Amino acid sequence: MAAAAAHPVDMHDDDDIDMGDEGIAAMDVHAAAAPSLVAAAAASAPPGASAGSSSSASSSSAPSFTPLSSTAGVRTTDAETRQIRVPSNRFTPLREQWESIMRPLVEHMRLQVRFNPKTRCVEMRNGKSTEDSGALTKAEEFVSAFMCGFEVRDAIALLRLEDLRVESFDVTDVKTLRGDHLSRAIGRIAGMGGKTKFAIENATRTRIVVADAKVHILGAYANIQVARDAVCSLILGSPPGKIYNQMRNVAARIGQRY
Repeated sequence: MAAAAAHPVDMHDDDDIDMGDEGIAAMDVHAAAAPSLVAAAAASAPPGASAGSSSSASSSSAPSFTPLSSTAGVRTTDAETRQIRVPSNRFTPLREQWESIMRPLVEHMRLQVRFNPKTRCVEMRNGKSTEDSGALTKAEEFVSAFMCGFEVRDAIALLRLEDLRVESFDVTDVKTLRGDHLSRAIGRIAGMGGKTKFAIENATRTRIVVADAKVHILGAYANIQVARDAVCSLILGSPPGKIYNQMRNVAARIGQRY
């Protein structure tokens, strides 16, 4: 303790100033080295790394393409063909209405159509004048709907509207029926003079064909569901009066929607 008191530490303001000068000198050295480091980094960076130069260069060198036409992407070199077999019960109606079937396919859809008597099939294919890439698919749906039993004026809507389709099911898929029970179920679907079928068609804006034990429904997806539920209820034994009340409610709801 005495030795420590004999030699006191003398702290002066000049010593503090000297230490501050040394720190400032070291900071000056680092500040002088900073520009050289920045220059070296800029020299080693790849060309186009700066945001301003890259954006201006990309905007000036960006290629411009003209918009494609509706027929530019259609491949007409590879001809596609479709065949629809004609049932024996539709051979005579096809022969009688061949012109009304062929005319929209050839004049509007620009397809090549013929009937092959050896295979009893309607053959279609696209050509160089076909503009719509989905023309062949629409034509196949149109001819298939006619083969199911729909009239030409109803089936031709498949060529004009995109959201129409045909749904088919068997009466025995709903309920296993045989003999007279099957005949009565089919009779309930049609009704007296077709009254029940017409009521369902008018209420749901669909077209229904009952061919033997098969039921074909043409219309929009939502409307087909409503018509199918009504037909299934008739097959299961619901009285026609109940279906009429349901169809009146459906017609009012669809009328409000549209």
